[in-house]
Amino acid sequence: MIYFANLKSSIKKRDTAWKRVLYRALKSVMHFHIPPIPAIHLTLHAVVRTVSYVFFKIVKGLYWQPVFLCRLSNRPKRLFLYGRGLPYIAGAVDIEMGDDCRVATQISISGRTSSRLRPKLSVGKNVDIGWGTGLYVGTLIRIGDNVRIAGQGTLAGYPGHPLDATARARGEPERDDQARDIVLEDDVWLAKGVIVNAGVTVGKGTVVAAGSVVTKSLPPGVLAGGVPCRVIRRIQEDADGADNHRYQEVA
Repeated sequence: MIYFANLKSSIKKRDTAWKRVLYRALKSVMHFHIPPIPAIHLTLHAVVRTVSYVFFKIVKGLYWQPVFLCRLSNRPKRLFLYGRGLPYIAGAVDIEMGDDCRVATQISISGRTSSRLRPKLSVGKNVDIGWGTGLYVGTLIRIGDNVRIAGQGTLAGYPGHPLDATARARGEPERDDQARDIVLEDDVWLAKGVIVNAGVTVGKGTVVAAGSVVTKSLPPGVLAGGVPCRVIRRIQEDADGADNHRYQEVA
């Protein structure tokens, strides 16, 4: 590998005639393609996508989804895994999910291994957990019904390392008081990239803006955002139950 790396670097210098010729030849090979023929290539693309879709649907039904369900402590109805593969699960964590949940396959779930108590992840009904989300269970993560967690969210119930540098250098785990519960009550919506720290409860119906870091508990029915996250406005539903909302400044 070192030889080929050195050879590649040498050719890129183009300091001799043969290196310049070889460089141009390799560039031509790298950029070679036949002219696009829409009738052929778009049809071929459609066929490949259809075959791929059917194949991975079969694999999901026969393997990925049953394996994931075996990892749960219950058997929810109409669980939908979207994407390819399986969620990554590490550590001894007890997982239960409600019916009608939609879970991206590219998520991580881990349970704290240095605790005497088995960590628990409890997910309610009709919950979305988006791509790239990490659920790190220190003691308990409870996600209520109708919760939406957009892509790349993080629920960090434990840090993984102690604050003391000497203990960290020795490879010791975090202290017990660093691992705490996280609770998302019903109807919470975490936008993309939200980080929720240990010990936080997000109140019912609260919406947290993208990229926020939630370090303290939030009340129900508010719009919150920022680093650190703070309450911005209160969300008050119209009396007639319409989908539009009025936003009022929080006193």
